[in-house]
Amino acid sequence: MKRAAIIVFVATTAFAQQNPDPAQKARPVEKPKPAAAKPSDTAPPPKEAPKPDAPAPKEHPLTALPYTPSLDVPSMDLTANPCADFYQYTCGGWMKNNPVPPDQASWSVYGKVTEENEEYLWGILLEDAKPRADRTVVQQKIGDYFDACTDIDKIEQLGVRPLQPLLDEIAGLKAKYELGGFIGKQHLRSTGSGWIFGFGSTQDYTDASNVIAEASAGGLGLPDRDYYTKTDAKSKTIRDQYLAHVASMLELIGESKTEAKTDAATVMRIETALAKASLTRVERRNPYNLAHKMTVAAFSRIAPAFEWKPYLATAGIIGKISTLNVTEPKFFAALQKELKAVPLSDWKAYLRWHAVHSRAPYLSQKFVEEDFNFYRKTLRGVKAIPPRWKRCVQYVDRDLGEALGQEFVARTFTPETKAKTVEMTKLIEKAMEDEIKSLDWMTPATKTRAIEKLHAVANKVGYPDKWRDYSPLKIERGDYFGNATRAIVFESQRDLDKIGKPVDRSEWGMTPPTVNAYYNPQMNDINFPAGVLQPPLYDPKLDDAPNYGNTGSTIGHELTHAFDDEGRQFDGQGNLKDWWTPADAKAFEERVNCVREQYASYTIVDDIKINSKLTSGEDVADLGGTLLAYLAWKAADPNETQPIGGFTPDQRFFIGFAQWACENQRPENLRANAITNPHSPGKYRINGIVSDLPQFQKAFNCPANSPMVRSKACQVW
Repeated sequence: MKRAAIIVFVATTAFAQQNPDPAQKARPVEKPKPAAAKPSDTAPPPKEAPKPDAPAPKEHPLTALPYTPSLDVPSMDLTANPCADFYQYTCGGWMKNNPVPPDQASWSVYGKVTEENEEYLWGILLEDAKPRADRTVVQQKIGDYFDACTDIDKIEQLGVRPLQPLLDEIAGLKAKYELGGFIGKQHLRSTGSGWIFGFGSTQDYTDASNVIAEASAGGLGLPDRDYYTKTDAKSKTIRDQYLAHVASMLELIGESKTEAKTDAATVMRIETALAKASLTRVERRNPYNLAHKMTVAAFSRIAPAFEWKPYLATAGIIGKISTLNVTEPKFFAALQKELKAVPLSDWKAYLRWHAVHSRAPYLSQKFVEEDFNFYRKTLRGVKAIPPRWKRCVQYVDRDLGEALGQEFVARTFTPETKAKTVEMTKLIEKAMEDEIKSLDWMTPATKTRAIEKLHAVANKVGYPDKWRDYSPLKIERGDYFGNATRAIVFESQRDLDKIGKPVDRSEWGMTPPTVNAYYNPQMNDINFPAGVLQPPLYDPKLDDAPNYGNTGSTIGHELTHAFDDEGRQFDGQGNLKDWWTPADAKAFEERVNCVREQYASYTIVDDIKINSKLTSGEDVADLGGTLLAYLAWKAADPNETQPIGGFTPDQRFFIGFAQWACENQRPENLRANAITNPHSPGKYRINGIVSDLPQFQKAFNCPANSPMVRSKACQVW
């Protein structure tokens, strides 16, 4: 989860909101000791199944957060040989003592920080949920949202009733030409791009200073198009399980068993056709495959069976735009065929499924459980539904993230931490500049352009300079379904309102409590939320070596994304523009291919190998980022030579680097990640990297024939 994949190439909000994975949270920079023991019915130890909707205690569940250093010796396995398996050496103790909790698909250092932070945010929300005269507008909104989300009795009393008006709308459709206006409303009201396709705002590929509209492929209920197209036995089994799940959900809204089974098959036929017309994740890594700017009139001609005028009118942009980007024109051509061939009755079945699928988390427990049983239990191997408080914390962060972020930052993030992170970032950027200047495979002309882009990178640390204004958003106690819907509409409309305006380069794509970081090539910025700058990921109590190994390599990782196989195709202003000479591009690809070949040899689970064409951007960023952090650290502390705790400074750097990635994963989650995740498993994000670095070999005195020393080491930067 560390070091996010590049965030571009899809509209991420409004009509094409992505289904959130609200699992990234953070931990304060202060290191107080834990308060009283956590209530066993709300935050159970890993071997105890959570009680998803047990009443939550009304006191602050965690008033102080535990402290783990960024170099933690008990997490190591000192019996292992670091030159044979460095991951086992640094993470063996952690893996032994941290089994995957029942409500998780995997468990990692990042996941543990996330969980502790969620408990901390839970305490904040319990306080803010108490009606009192001195609550600020921010506290009122996040507190009342949380209170409504945890009002289990009210949610159970309502059952399916909140969904009924939408089901009535679907039943009332008289002809296929009405789909335009109907889908427009659903794109405003629902997360995800499950309603046939996606639509939202994006930066113009040819002029990144402006925001334009974008239409993208979508319409699927399974996580990826490959789930519909792969022919192996496991994929066929998952499709059968998906059919059963769709039928079960349709039964919950009142369909008979026979009708639900028939409708589920209809849903599968429609979604399979849309999936086959969609690009693969590897194909989407090439931004040129997604850049198709055209007039609205030309776009309308691709799928004339869909009524675009009422659709755009619902978005409030009809007549305001003349052009847009269409990520996958072939998808919309296939949609045209489906719209003509599929009868309205079948489309209604498809719409009923996506109605209940998109709203399931906001309905009564039987919907929540059925949704969980397929998407988390079947696909990811999760054993138990997370407790209600945890889910509600995640939904507040998703829907009111910068409001909750204000409360988080005020309590946890110090100016000193921000200043030190900014300083570290500048040193790593200087190391990147020195590396570019010294490259023997890059020509002077391309080096000049690369340094220009490097100097144009904007560094965002901690939280936005200007907080988002949620005052127009109506939040009511006792109306969870309504609050969630209104929050989605608020965010959708906010996104659509950007179209036709200059880009706001101060905007963030993650909330402040998030335990992650990212680079956006169209913004040309690197972003480090307050959540990722906490112990054990950044630890002001320790020496620089492990901090540069961990946080420094994160910074370097994101910085090198500006020059990876995707990011390098954008210039310093964020425009999709080729600024490399052909010879430089060829030399770069040869070096990246070395990394691809290396990672393609690693096994994820069973006989499944890493799809290195999907992961190469992250693998190269891991390699380059770690090297840059090492060089920056040496420049910052050239005289740091004394061992601490029995480890030399260089050893402390690499142990600090490795311990962010300690993790355990369920086999089901590994299989799903093999299809959908552009990151390699943690073990290879460590062993794969150190085996390419001669600095590691020297630090641990590894013989040349050691498993952690590659005879053909890969190097890009």
